[in-house]
Amino acid sequence: MHIAKKGLRVLGIAESFSSRNTSILAGVVIRKDLRVDGFSFTSTTVGGMDATDSVLDLYRGFVREDINLIMIGGAVISWYNIIDPLRVFEETGRGTIIVTYENSEGLEEDILRHFPGDKVRISAYRSLGKRVPVMLPTGHVLYIRSYGLNEKEAQSVCSDFTYDGRIPEPIRVARLYARSILHAQISE
Repeated sequence: MHIAKKGLRVLGIAESFSSRNTSILAGVVIRKDLRVDGFSFTSTTVGGMDATDSVLDLYRGFVREDINLIMIGGAVISWYNIIDPLRVFEETGRGTIIVTYENSEGLEEDILRHFPGDKVRISAYRSLGKRVPVMLPTGHVLYIRSYGLNEKEAQSVCSDFTYDGRIPEPIRVARLYARSILHAQISE
């Protein structure tokens, strides 16, 4: 994979949920030159443990080989539904970057409080490992975990796809798409 190429395609994935039992996961394929190249969405269970399967379903739903990387807005989504980014990388063969925006001590105490005795969820959370801070050309800091590409490559991709602020375009557009789908469903 050549992360410098103009036609590099990133599948950005983001979620939106309300007090319902399911959350919307939206995926948007965006080329490095900002051409939007595809949309899709699926759902995942709020408070469940099916987020990884939902991400994989979303990727597979595109039925295309030209997606180079996957960028996901957070590894803990939909009220502690934890994505396994290593599994996403292994099953798709695509470098995977998890992006978050705030430095924190982590969510382990919150998970233990809301899901006492849930050893599977705690193990999934602990397996995520540490986040790495990345300074963007916009002056903002992201916190990332990368799988299938090294830290320098992941930083370069995040910088290349962040045009202003701190949210990379694939995630920003996917978030907008997820919100619009959620609002449409609520209005029904």
